[in-house]
Amino acid sequence: MSTNSIQTGLQQPLPKLDGMRVAIVSTLWNAEVTDRLRDGALEVFRSEGFDESQVKTFQVPGAVELTFAASQLIESEAFDAVIVLGCVIRGGTPHFDYVCQSVTQGVTALNADCDTPVIFGVLTVDTLADALDRAGGSLGNKGAEAAEAAIRMVDFRLKVADL
Repeated sequence: MSTNSIQTGLQQPLPKLDGMRVAIVSTLWNAEVTDRLRDGALEVFRSEGFDESQVKTFQVPGAVELTFAASQLIESEAFDAVIVLGCVIRGGTPHFDYVCQSVTQGVTALNADCDTPVIFGVLTVDTLADALDRAGGSLGNKGAEAAEAAIRMVDFRLKVADL
């Protein structure tokens, strides 16, 4: 998959950012989905000319742990952006709501409090089929969209720093 085949609705080309460093954190939970999201993100970075030293991947057990991982990666000061990728599938208990609320609030807090953009690539879906549709299936790859968002947000941050 190349960047040109991704249907994000954003028709403008991605900015070229020399030396940008990105961390991608994906969950082990629902790896059938999150591995596809990660691969979609990596493909965007490859197609944009990033080399392996610029993009590092990490894994955590589940979606709730994504906030801690992102926080640690921000504190390392080694990355210009952090992408969190997960998949929470609705079940028959309120657990879905608690997990979704936790990771959403955690990532929102990091974005409000830190200078490093954290890109939210967590699927919150009703079924595995819904997730697979968004992880390279009929609805595109949300991991690829997260990679594009990371590039755009680092560019935004650089523009604001130049004001």
